Amino acid sequence: MDATMIWAFWGVSILFILTPGADWAYAISGGLRQRVLPSVSGLWMGHVVAIAVVVAGVGALLERFPSITLALTLFGAAYLVWLGLGVLRSSGTVGEATDVPVGSSGRWFAKGIGVASLNPKLVLLLTAVLPQFTRHDDAWPVQGQIAVLGAFHLLGCAVVYLAVGAGSRRVLGARPGAARVVTRISGAAMIGIGLVLLAERVAELIH
Repeated sequence: MDATMIWAFWGVSILFILTPGADWAYAISGGLRQRVLPSVSGLWMGHVVAIAVVVAGVGALLERFPSITLALTLFGAAYLVWLGLGVLRSSGTVGEATDVPVGSSGRWFAKGIGVASLNPKLVLLLTAVLPQFTRHDDAWPVQGQIAVLGAFHLLGCAVVYLAVGAGSRRVLGARPGAARVVTRISGAAMIGIGLVLLAERVAELIH
């Protein structure tokens, strides 16, 4: 497999990961509630699930039947709005008893999987962008190439999201007022992203 293609995709992947969005908002929320590892592990596993789906060939099925992609996008957008509302409701308690973790690790992990695997941006990256970095005439099968590229993407996810979660805890943990503001911004970001996605899909259905 051509190393140039790997590094080229890795560059695109890192830009995707470094762009603040729902994953960042969730990692920050987890950091402020002493749930860095569960939240980031959930996000990471969500990316694993999405990559595994594409490797299994389901990505091609989604391209063939746009209605399935539409349904998943609508569900994912609604899920982001629901999570964002939950973050806003709990923002008032951020900074109180900061040494006490909030919420079970399992719950943070499970929500993280949902946030990442249903993220429409990730679906776009894996189904529209990633295939452009594979070659059908390569000695490696396409599924193997996707798995390798996906592994590099997962490495970037682990490093960046851990830094975001741990950084938010370190920088904002001792600043309750700032932590509450950032938490509210994170919740609003989730809601905003979800509403924009819902509006885009509804507009597509109307036209």
